[in-house]
Amino acid sequence: MTGRRVAVVTGAARGIGAATVRRLARAGWAVVAVDRCADDPEVPYPLAEPGQLDVLARGFPLVRTVRADVRDAAALRAAVELAESEFGGLDAAVAAAAVMLGGEPVWEQTDAQWRTLLDVDVMGVANLARAAVPALLRRPQPRGGRFVALASAAAHRGLWGLGAYCAAKHAVVGLVRGLACDLRDTGVNAVAVSPGSTRTDMLRATADLYGLPGVEKLADQQLTGRPLEPEEVASVVSWACSAESFAVTGSVLHADGGFTA
Repeated sequence: MTGRRVAVVTGAARGIGAATVRRLARAGWAVVAVDRCADDPEVPYPLAEPGQLDVLARGFPLVRTVRADVRDAAALRAAVELAESEFGGLDAAVAAAAVMLGGEPVWEQTDAQWRTLLDVDVMGVANLARAAVPALLRRPQPRGGRFVALASAAAHRGLWGLGAYCAAKHAVVGLVRGLACDLRDTGVNAVAVSPGSTRTDMLRATADLYGLPGVEKLADQQLTGRPLEPEEVASVVSWACSAESFAVTGSVLHADGGFTA
């Protein structure tokens, strides 16, 4: 592989997605940063604002921004087409967009909650894969494409009041494993990165859901003794996008501070 590496990142306006965009851009990648940048009536906490995506791109001449919902498969195809037309191809796709809903036992979670979680957290990943993988495979051999999906520590254990969210994140891991098998011998890898409690807007919403005054208590089960910073998880995601991650496919990188140890 020669030339500049190119990535598409969803959920890019804030949190781990934004930290991933910044880290890739600082390493010389060209990035198409995608985010809905609007609230969702089914999500009880504020989502990213358009200005956050604009601020992210400042200072990075090779970052392009796209406002799109990951539930919109056509919009994700357009983002991938932008990466190819603007930068000449695609080498990595990072599915970081997700929402968290819960607070009730599984049998009380509503149809709307289930639909939102499965449509955003699972189908959003699948939609990116369907848009991005053909572009990753259009790179000539020897290629080193990477598909990286953000799962969660919730993909590996149950959490009180978050049964539907746990189910969605378990599905992300299964999707990645199946995708990796489909990509056998292509030079394109698929991995999941499972963060633990990370200092993001979603973690603050989780603290509110549990009636906690702050996010620190949510890291009690982590060996780090504190919540992770988005940049600390993004360092793992960016490594997963790199040529050095060739040996890792169809598996999970547990960037969880020891949450699942």
